[in-house]
Amino acid sequence: MKQYLDALQYILDNGEDVSDRTGVGTRSVFGYQMRFPLSYSEFPAVTTKRLAWKSVVGELLWFLEGSTDERRLAEITFEKDRHDLDGKTTIWTANANAQGAALGYTNNALQKELGPVYGSQWRDFNGEGYDQISVIVQQLHREPDSRRIILSAWNPNELEMMTLPPCHTLAQFRVINNKLSCQLYQRSADMFLGVPFNIASYSLLTHMLAQICGLELGDFVWTGGDCHIYSNHMDQVKQQLERTPMKGPTLDMPEFTNIAELLETKTSDYKLLNYNPMDSIKAPMAV
Repeated sequence: MKQYLDALQYILDNGEDVSDRTGVGTRSVFGYQMRFPLSYSEFPAVTTKRLAWKSVVGELLWFLEGSTDERRLAEITFEKDRHDLDGKTTIWTANANAQGAALGYTNNALQKELGPVYGSQWRDFNGEGYDQISVIVQQLHREPDSRRIILSAWNPNELEMMTLPPCHTLAQFRVINNKLSCQLYQRSADMFLGVPFNIASYSLLTHMLAQICGLELGDFVWTGGDCHIYSNHMDQVKQQLERTPMKGPTLDMPEFTNIAELLETKTSDYKLLNYNPMDSIKAPMAV
């Protein structure tokens, strides 16, 4: 994950201080790319601070399920019934309580609706029954040489109905010599809090699709649009840059042969073996 630390340093050295929607302020550059080779022996999980792995897996399973209920995300992440989730929050809770409530969505202890965010677009694009994930699996099986294997979360027709427009907007999958690679385009990238999470999430998704489709692993390529460090994350970033990254962990995940079997798995079924990261570095999330 030296690539990630290099990105942080580049933004510190070359970014410009600008205002932003949240009012916090950022140091930003426009356009940056990182490449991470995927393998069964080393997974791209940040080691210079602790990755919230359970949250990564829970959110990805939630997306793949097609849910847009934040309390369902909590059920998947914590593996509890929603009646037993008192006090349990997720990375989407603040958005549900703020923008979700402002949009008039259900916002109580048992349900917190977010509108047609990622899961809706992935499994039911535009509310018209178009299941992008199933189509991608079919393409990888039938047309592995295609350059049109695209997963899009950006739907202009429904942006104003979402509590948060997609930050990671589009992923392209490509098979070369039987190896599956994924390139993500992220229009807005919170480099300290969000990007390590996104790298792990789409790398895991690539592992999942490769297993379902009987493919080997290629690369995960992360491409950012507005790449920024929030002004109240500066000290934390500098602290992280003083640390030396270690070898990444090994991914251990269950076996499945299709999407239905994948959706029967649980968050706890996915493990990072030999993951010994350095201490967490706390920072506030801008909403």
